[in-house]
Amino acid sequence: MDNQDAVDGVIASLLRPLVDQDLSVAFYDMTTIRAEGLATVAGDVRQFGMAKEGLITRQFMLGVVQTSEGLPIYHEVFEGNTAETKTMLPIVKKVMQRFPHLRRLVLVADRGLLSLDNLEALQAIRLNPAMGQGANQGQALEFIIAVPGRRYTEFADLLEDFQHTCDQCGTETTGEIAWNGLRLVVAHDPVVALEQRQQRRAKMAELEALASGWVGKLEGQDEGVKKRGRKLSDSGTKARFYRAVCEAHFANIIKVDLKAELFSYAIDEDALRLAEMMDGKLLVVTNVADLEPAAVIDRYKSLADIERGFKVLKSELEIGPVYHRLPERIRAHASICFMALILPRVMRGRLREGQTGLTPERALQSLKRIQHHRMSINGAQPLSGVSTMTTELQPGAQGTEGQDTQPNAAAQPVVGARLKSDTNQIRHLRP
Repeated sequence: MDNQDAVDGVIASLLRPLVDQDLSVAFYDMTTIRAEGLATVAGDVRQFGMAKEGLITRQFMLGVVQTSEGLPIYHEVFEGNTAETKTMLPIVKKVMQRFPHLRRLVLVADRGLLSLDNLEALQAIRLNPAMGQGANQGQALEFIIAVPGRRYTEFADLLEDFQHTCDQCGTETTGEIAWNGLRLVVAHDPVVALEQRQQRRAKMAELEALASGWVGKLEGQDEGVKKRGRKLSDSGTKARFYRAVCEAHFANIIKVDLKAELFSYAIDEDALRLAEMMDGKLLVVTNVADLEPAAVIDRYKSLADIERGFKVLKSELEIGPVYHRLPERIRAHASICFMALILPRVMRGRLREGQTGLTPERALQSLKRIQHHRMSINGAQPLSGVSTMTTELQPGAQGTEGQDTQPNAAAQPVVGARLKSDTNQIRHLRP
């Protein structure tokens, strides 16, 4: 890893021509990579933390930045217990250092990266600070960041008027509200809202049925009715029901009176109404001034492509689990996997530009059919050549008798030549 900065610099120089300098939209997200081993070393990045799968495991965190075209442009390894909110600013500054030609940059990040400190610091960042003087010194960094679900209730008063509009619409609705000098963009999907409301009501009905059964057994015990199983106590029933409510994430709606002598609970109607008002909503904070609310939401939803990149890293490239101990080897492993992720993404972009209709996987499968042959018959001078695929094996060919078997013309530059895999049908390149 002694030459890591030099390697990153070369990669950045190769990627710069592929990044739009007039308007570049960068998506930033993080994932967790599981690490094996129990030994500890100095500067160890393997720490115990909450994995994306919801388990506490030894891991390190990987932050990735990619463009709206799906091209990864930067990555960094963090300790496995690092708070996501603390990673955004260092990542943004390093991206700007490696791509100083950008005239405008819009950063799109997921809800786990939002904090008030981040917002203030992001608004202070300027692109090309050497350009201009005073208040006009450099273009301001623009951002689109989702609000964490746990903070939705903080915007309840602001959303009252918007909720009236949502109640009258049967399709997805978007709007915006001024908040702390920024734009709070809101999207409401009535279909998702109905599903979430039904799921909540069904789960609450299960909990109330559970509580009702326990209440009936407690009252029966007081009346001297004997039933199978262990006897219940009010204190034990309160603890069990409170645990069930917490596991269902309804502690703010179903209030269990833990201080009462007898088992009892109540439904907080105001909290229930507030939760239902937030159903189907997506809240995004942005300082981008020239995008309509619907366009802002679309930009944020495009963040899903970086999740697909993480899936490729973990499945096809098998970045984890990692068995390295030393931090520099873990970072080297992550760098190799990151470079391997760049290749199919660049290939995907070239295939789209060529309108081939091929995915990188399918194109690679076709390229694997190309073989170089060298043969000699009866001691004669060896013959060599490149095998060719038949038209039936060409990507995009119908391959069915009586139908058009001409290869897809757009696919020809990807495959190279019209190839046949049969070694008996060799196109001799030289005697």
